[in-house]
Amino acid sequence: MADRRAKVADVHRLAAGMPHVTRVEGPKGNAIYQVGGKSFVFFRTPQPDAVDPETGQKYPDVLMIWVETEADKLALTQDPSSPFFTTDRFDSHLSVLLRTSRIGEIGVTELAELIQDAWLSRASQRRAQKWLAEQGQASPSSARASVR
Repeated sequence: MADRRAKVADVHRLAAGMPHVTRVEGPKGNAIYQVGGKSFVFFRTPQPDAVDPETGQKYPDVLMIWVETEADKLALTQDPSSPFFTTDRFDSHLSVLLRTSRIGEIGVTELAELIQDAWLSRASQRRAQKWLAEQGQASPSSARASVR
């Protein structure tokens, strides 16, 4: 059976489904998912660093997802046709950006892996190890290796 295309509702379901997650409402009603007080999925409000190159209008639908390493970030953002991107503002920030209007370009399985990895990158070592053990994985790197 083919993997279905991801939807914004999947982001909420997957992020909220990870252990010890708190959903915080940002000042403009934007959802922020945190573990141990650390954000791992963040629905951004329109910002001047992410704009339509043709119109100059701020993108109203940017999702920020944390990644574990700069290599993970590069792997997601280096292809210009990828729905993932970054901006100069996030040069040294371990996260990628995704317009929710392009979320259907990835499958739910890939989205789940991204959100799980984001959670693992921000959760305490104890929580991460416990969750990985429940999933039958020894470490975050072995979890990533098993899905690639």
